[in-house]
Amino acid sequence: PCLCRTVTLSAMPGEVVGYTDWGSVIADIDPYAWAYVGAGLAIGLSVLGAAWGIFITGASLLGGAVRAPRIRSKNLISVIFCEAVAIYGVIVSIILQTKIMLDREKAGVDEYSDKKFFAGYGIFWAGVCCGIGNLACGVCVGICGSGCALADAQNGALFVKILVIEIFASALGIFAIIVAIIMSTQAKFEE
Repeated sequence: PCLCRTVTLSAMPGEVVGYTDWGSVIADIDPYAWAYVGAGLAIGLSVLGAAWGIFITGASLLGGAVRAPRIRSKNLISVIFCEAVAIYGVIVSIILQTKIMLDREKAGVDEYSDKKFFAGYGIFWAGVCCGIGNLACGVCVGICGSGCALADAQNGALFVKILVIEIFASALGIFAIIVAIIMSTQAKFEE
């Protein structure tokens, strides 16, 4: 079976005609749909990563604050680092949305050029890259923030040392943004 072209079968009335392979199904999906799903995944997975990181950090921060109430305010920086991951996803999603240009007069046209499919796939994978990268970054920052809160509750001299590690964990999200922007630079829907 061909993995890149739609297989058309002549059918008798009442007969069900289907695709012979997944490649045909994927090739028939509108390139604008791919682009919008990519932009949605960029923001959705990034916010999920931020929420997960805040959950991990917050639980340890509250638990450690029971033993050492002095850590409450300064360890909120870990929650802010987690929240930055969601902001990264918002920024990339806005960038990807600006690249999607739907020609209203040609909306609903069955034939799309290779350039539009390239743009749709490019924006989709840029969104996937940003979303998964920021999901991992949020969890990573949350785990580092959790360790920072617990270590600070035990010994206040450890806060700055562990905060440096948390900053390096936060850099993963910036790398995901950079890669997503590079991936989407050549994505142009206009002819």
